[in-house]
Amino acid sequence: MITYLKLLLMAIFWGGTFVAGRSLAQTVGPFSAAFFRFAIASVFLVFLLRRVEGRLTWPEKSQIIPVLFLGLTGALLYNFFFLKGLKMIEAGRASVIIANNPIFIALFSAYFFKEHLNLVKVIGIIISVGGAIIVISRGKVFEVLQSGLGLGELYIFGCVASWVAFSLIGKAVMENLSPLRSVAYSSIAGTLFLAVPAFLEGGLSFLHYSLLEWANIFYLGFFGTVLGFLWYYQGIRKIGPTRAGLFINFVPISAISLAFLFLGEPVTISLLIGTLLVSSGVYLTNRPAK
Repeated sequence: MITYLKLLLMAIFWGGTFVAGRSLAQTVGPFSAAFFRFAIASVFLVFLLRRVEGRLTWPEKSQIIPVLFLGLTGALLYNFFFLKGLKMIEAGRASVIIANNPIFIALFSAYFFKEHLNLVKVIGIIISVGGAIIVISRGKVFEVLQSGLGLGELYIFGCVASWVAFSLIGKAVMENLSPLRSVAYSSIAGTLFLAVPAFLEGGLSFLHYSLLEWANIFYLGFFGTVLGFLWYYQGIRKIGPTRAGLFINFVPISAISLAFLFLGEPVTISLLIGTLLVSSGVYLTNRPAK
């Protein structure tokens, strides 16, 4: 019961990152916000790593390049696109687009790792992508096909591309590293990558940040990164990846609900239909084959 509660809270925390990110992106530069997010996360992850696994060691030479790529894709690129996109489009819409991450991971896993795509998975992919198109177009599908995507949506698709790369690299890295150690190493690497662009952005002059800005940064670092990932991997260990992964379908629902409550974003019919289709498609794509 505790495991299921943690996974539900994980989904709520990850949904909340869209609200915190949307608020933060209006006043703080993307590199600066991401730097402090992962600096905070790294401190807690190192503490957890020492407590859970008993020791903190440097990656082996063969692991250094993959870990650096994890930091580059999962921290620097993902968060740059995430915060730039959220400055332009609503948190709820962004969350539904990013909810397609498992769809693209499945597609690229089939290509690179030769994982099998059966008919049910293909149907799931089509349904999920269709749902994303409905959300992006606000229900006016033919208009968006003619006019193309807006800049905000393109940034959010940059998030999807970055996360797919992070996940595929992580799939190889975690053959030799525990999930917690992989996340900790990638968080530290990401913090180092982000330091220079954050400095050039002027964001390291952190004394002028408001209490709300610091609260959003801390939320992204602790609840969105440390606690979310820790409870997700605990759930995988307790009940398996298939059942634990189903809780990710609650992330866009959580984001839309929280964005309505805290940001006053409207909940439209196209957003609800798109969310239902995306969640259904993700479920079909990731359900175990019988």
